Amino acid sequence: MEVMVALTAWVASFACRNVGISARFESICSQDGHGHRLEDILFQGAAVYLPGSEGFTEATTRWSSLYAPNLTLVVSPSVEDDVAKTVQYANEKDLPFLVVNGGHGAIKTVGALHNGIGIWMNRLSSVEILEDDSTAKFGGGTLSKIITDTLWAAGKQTVTGGCECTSLLGPGLGGGHGFLQGRHGLISDQFVSMNVVLANGSLTTVSATSNPDLWWGLQGAGHNFGIVTSVTSKIYPVQYPDWAYVSFIYLGDKVEALYAAINDHLLKGGSQPVDIINYSFFFSSPDIDPTKPVIMFYILQEGVTAVDSAYTSPFYDLDPITTAAEGGSYTDLPAWTGNALESPPCQKSGLVNMRFPIDLESYDIAAQRKVYDLFAQAFQDTPALNGSLFLFEGYSLQGIRAVPSESTAYPFRNDNLLIAPLITYAPGGPELDNQAVELGEKLRQVLYEASGRTERHTYVNYAYGDESQRNWYGYEEWRQTKLEQLKNTYDPKRRLSFYAPIA
Repeated sequence: MEVMVALTAWVASFACRNVGISARFESICSQDGHGHRLEDILFQGAAVYLPGSEGFTEATTRWSSLYAPNLTLVVSPSVEDDVAKTVQYANEKDLPFLVVNGGHGAIKTVGALHNGIGIWMNRLSSVEILEDDSTAKFGGGTLSKIITDTLWAAGKQTVTGGCECTSLLGPGLGGGHGFLQGRHGLISDQFVSMNVVLANGSLTTVSATSNPDLWWGLQGAGHNFGIVTSVTSKIYPVQYPDWAYVSFIYLGDKVEALYAAINDHLLKGGSQPVDIINYSFFFSSPDIDPTKPVIMFYILQEGVTAVDSAYTSPFYDLDPITTAAEGGSYTDLPAWTGNALESPPCQKSGLVNMRFPIDLESYDIAAQRKVYDLFAQAFQDTPALNGSLFLFEGYSLQGIRAVPSESTAYPFRNDNLLIAPLITYAPGGPELDNQAVELGEKLRQVLYEASGRTERHTYVNYAYGDESQRNWYGYEEWRQTKLEQLKNTYDPKRRLSFYAPIA
């Protein structure tokens, strides 16, 4: 009851200056109990949205409809200090809070938030190339497409995620894979300094020299330690403007031959060429095969107008059903791979999206056949799941491995493959949810058992949410100890504990 009273009082305080908030709150619009007018806490350009408003709906509609956090209002800060003020107020009233950017954080742990405040970073969107011409400052809510397009127009680029509708920092705080990682490393490896609102509501600047321990934690486990309101990152001259792709579609009888060829001709035991990316997925295409999934496979190459035949020939030899090829520039990659703003992954259409990721070193061919058959059988047994994909991402890794593993909280720099069943379906109730989870877990377990590993590595930005802390952040005892110590220092009350939380 106290929470709701406090919440109502705070919302009411904005009635005097926010269009769309009912005038019935005007009678309690003056003070917060400390003699301060709450409507004056935030900068004039900020906005507050209540349920039922267009802004609230836009901020709270997520890519995956399952395990959505329960937000009672949304604050859209207009300056960095607004984030600090919001956190301070939330702490004073003991209200939970969660940062919202692109809304693609599908991990089930965010569903533990109830009656909370959403801090929507959409107004903190900016790109500023700094005077040194080798760094840029990005607002904490800036989406990947805005960064890519703005830098490209200036002859620059940096590592972002491959999906245009996610923010830089959403994936970046968990490490962040991207098309340029072979050259430059993870998204987090580009960070030079950050402005961060800590769990206690203080706004501070963090870098390798100003606060090295916290800096370490923010690069890979950053969701646990603060809200990044802006980041200064490395940028690079565009050295290779040309890119090209070739794609192939195969029937399921080519599973063994395809993934053996990827192992032999592209992965090469962990030495995939720096200018090559491979990407594939199982998916349903009834026009091609009405009963079983087919396989889409891409080779992307940097610095060419057509992919080198030395890489493509082994895959043409497998007799694909169809092929396509095109040349263009780096800015075409999201559209080519189905990750542009207009592509299905960027649409929030009310579907459930669950991922069950595992990082691996190479493909076990027998396991690839087994998971293909399980995936195909699931389509027959549960047609509601036939919109699902099974993703296999093979980025180049030279830039990631150039950064010492112990230097950041990102733990899995030696893994060659990022694999994730993506179970997608229209909401259908608990029984369908359970079937979806059972399928995702079974597929992941098959790959894990075949790997022969004693550790199960999970890319935290794709995590389902039932994995262990070691799965997300590494198995070394010193890593776990350091993370716990940082958590106890910077968030002892566990206020930042809704995204892959450190216990």
